[in-house]
Amino acid sequence: MKAIGIHGQPGVPELVWEEAPDVTYGPDEVLVDVWATAVNRADLSQARGSYPPPSGASEILGLEMAGVIREVGSDVDVWQPGDRVCALLPGGGYAEQVAVPAGMLLRLPDAWSYEQGAAVPEVWYTAFVNLFLEGQLQPGQVALIHAGASGVGTAAIQLVVAAGARAFVTVGSPEKQQTCRELGAELAINRKTEDFLEAVMAATGGTGVDVILDPVGADYLSRNVRALARYGRLVHIGLLSGAKAELDLGQVMGKRLHLIGSTLRSRPLTEKIAITCRFEQEVWPRLVSGKLRPIIDRVFPIADAQAAHEYVRANRNTGKVVLAVRPEGD
Repeated sequence: MKAIGIHGQPGVPELVWEEAPDVTYGPDEVLVDVWATAVNRADLSQARGSYPPPSGASEILGLEMAGVIREVGSDVDVWQPGDRVCALLPGGGYAEQVAVPAGMLLRLPDAWSYEQGAAVPEVWYTAFVNLFLEGQLQPGQVALIHAGASGVGTAAIQLVVAAGARAFVTVGSPEKQQTCRELGAELAINRKTEDFLEAVMAATGGTGVDVILDPVGADYLSRNVRALARYGRLVHIGLLSGAKAELDLGQVMGKRLHLIGSTLRSRPLTEKIAITCRFEQEVWPRLVSGKLRPIIDRVFPIADAQAAHEYVRANRNTGKVVLAVRPEGD
């Protein structure tokens, strides 16, 4: 099969579509012909050598995919060859084939393209888990979503609004502000021209927000803590600005705040299967019906993965950047 290989100097990766060893699969797994995958920030970090895959996971990039089952393991009885599926992966999506535990699969709707399917698992699971399972967001509460025009951000806005809560976001351009408003964000803050803490406190009458979803890290920590309401929850899902910052514990104690660190990729398989089941019950039907929708910015051919990574690294995308492994219609 072919897959994306990582070449070049340390920290300056060159992504090449090339021959790779064939994939093997176990009795409780299926072998899937990948039709589409997608770009995530974790892929950029792994390509630069700063985010290795979990033990036992594929070294190939790619945390999600959509495709067609080619073969099923001996212990698999729910799925059949020919079924169209999508799934969250610990790695291996940037390839023609991938092995997936049967419990991680979602059935792709007939009306959906593979590109749509590939745009869902990583960002929608991340938004769902961290807003509701970790952040315990409730109807009527306020969530602040940093990087609101990202894949996770565009999913999170829709989930917050669908839950009867209020969505505030930070973004980097007027165009992204407008897109987020169209998705339901009540407040869209341009981080380049406004201070998000001042904007949040003005919009809440000085009360603050209940949940913050933050992929930024160090640079935002102090303002995040001050922007939280009493009993607020700060959920860290990334470290784009670094991992170390000073923390005012007086604010944390006085407002009885919860600071939560969260990752998805390194969780045990049993936990990820449980998350998949909850997502399939609580969110997937609304995506299938069209009440919620994955936001796709651009689709690149898999051979242009290098350009796709550079596009995401430059923050040019609104929503997901997808990689087409096989042209639709083949």
